[in-house]
Amino acid sequence: MNKFSILSLAFVLSSGSAVFAQRPYVSSVWVADLGNGQYQNPILHADYSDPDAIRVGDDFYMTASSFNHAPGLPVLHSKDLVNWKIVSHALPRQIPEDVFNTVQHGNGVWAPSIRYHEGEFYIYWGDPDFGIYMVKTKDPAKDWSEPVLVFEGKGLIDPCPFWDEDGNNYLSFAYAGSRAGLKSVVAIARLNATGSKVLDRGVIVYDGHEDDPTIEGTKMHKHNDYYYLFAPAGGVATGWQLVLRSKNIYGPYERHVAMHQGSAATNGPHQGAWIDTQTGEDWFIHFQDKDAYGRIVHLQPMKWVNDWPVIGIEKDVKGTGEPVLTYKKPNVGKTYPIETPAESDEFDTPLLGKQWQWQANPDGTWLMPSKHGHLTLYTQQVPETYKNLLDIPNVLTQKFPAEEFMATTKMRLIGNEKVENERAGFAVVGEDYSQLYIKQGKGKQTLHYASCKKGLTTGTETVTDITDLREGDYIYLRVKVNKGAICQWYYSLDGKKYIAVGEAFTAQPGKWIGATLGLYAIRDNKINDSGYAEFDWFRVEPLK
Repeated sequence: MNKFSILSLAFVLSSGSAVFAQRPYVSSVWVADLGNGQYQNPILHADYSDPDAIRVGDDFYMTASSFNHAPGLPVLHSKDLVNWKIVSHALPRQIPEDVFNTVQHGNGVWAPSIRYHEGEFYIYWGDPDFGIYMVKTKDPAKDWSEPVLVFEGKGLIDPCPFWDEDGNNYLSFAYAGSRAGLKSVVAIARLNATGSKVLDRGVIVYDGHEDDPTIEGTKMHKHNDYYYLFAPAGGVATGWQLVLRSKNIYGPYERHVAMHQGSAATNGPHQGAWIDTQTGEDWFIHFQDKDAYGRIVHLQPMKWVNDWPVIGIEKDVKGTGEPVLTYKKPNVGKTYPIETPAESDEFDTPLLGKQWQWQANPDGTWLMPSKHGHLTLYTQQVPETYKNLLDIPNVLTQKFPAEEFMATTKMRLIGNEKVENERAGFAVVGEDYSQLYIKQGKGKQTLHYASCKKGLTTGTETVTDITDLREGDYIYLRVKVNKGAICQWYYSLDGKKYIAVGEAFTAQPGKWIGATLGLYAIRDNKINDSGYAEFDWFRVEPLK
């Protein structure tokens, strides 16, 4: 039993039977809370890209980029900045819906900010093709408002609202060079009283071309009469956390590197959120780009020195911190139970678990979340432009949860007798992908292994036949993920003896995201009914 399982067991045994049924989910593969007053980074070993977070009272809320996946804008909740759970998605469907009903890899929700103002929570995000949107709510765990297009235009990204004490409202933002023809600058626009519309096209207040290329990801604050722009610079995997300050909102701004990699192992430490605790401590949440694992989330101590933030621990450069791997937990006045976002799913609830997202806006015909304790995915016709699995909107995905883990599903395919080549399977999805799937033929079913390289561009699947199956029987499909995102596939007919399939496969990131674990059911032709795949359960466990 590893240390994560021991932590889980200890919590269960100490909780009592009444709490047992309602105990928080605790991962068996990655837990940040070490149970001794310390935590380890990352606090989320999963692809919550471009995180932003706030505190409201005793509660912390975080959101992150979701790109083309739906539902989008995950909202996570914590009581101590270390233990988190997903409580909602602020964007049930990507907009414009007619665009995002088809797969739009890398498009959609970029770098959101979450704020609280006059009793309401706001999330702003940039869609590089359409502009800056906003949603709001009084309860972040429930429904959010319909999106409002606050600032229309191509290349507008990474927004953050700011309500000044004098009654003026502002929106900081950046530009995506691929759409705007300009990058490495940050700008500020004026907002109307409700935060629903900009009042101008903005003013560029800082040019990072010389010292801070690719500056973006703005977060705006005020502290001791200074306006601050927290902004990452230097590139996703190679950059640093920059902080700008001025006593005039339009500048000129002084620059300061608040955190860099230095001698630490955590590369590109930047883009995130300054948060304070009820006890007056300062902390910073940011991401680290980790290739196939995505942009995973770290928590750093922070302090103010001469009105400049220092993030992490000072080592070689005075005033500039380096990221930590372990540290004492934030002081929030209490100790809370260990909790992590859900991964495994027994499919025994009437709504889909919040850890799951589709590759595009879902349709009501795609699934029944729990039919007799199974997830039922009805086979969907592949798009006319279908080349490979990355073109299919109805792939149900979740994030890689740890550096090393094992994921297994128990499934079967119930084919429609009028349809040939219905297929259903389990995949590791990225620009390169691999999978095991069942195919329905004339009176028989077969198991296949498939892989694809450069799936977003020229890639085509290479398929290997594995074995014949008895129609309607359950089969167990498993992938083991080792360090370096090296994956090995297995199958079992009885859930006990597992047989390795194919060669080791190195997972790759998708477009701006990490690799995902995906379930799907498809067919080639149009018909008035479909077969379906039943997934009895999906379990994430330690390697064995």
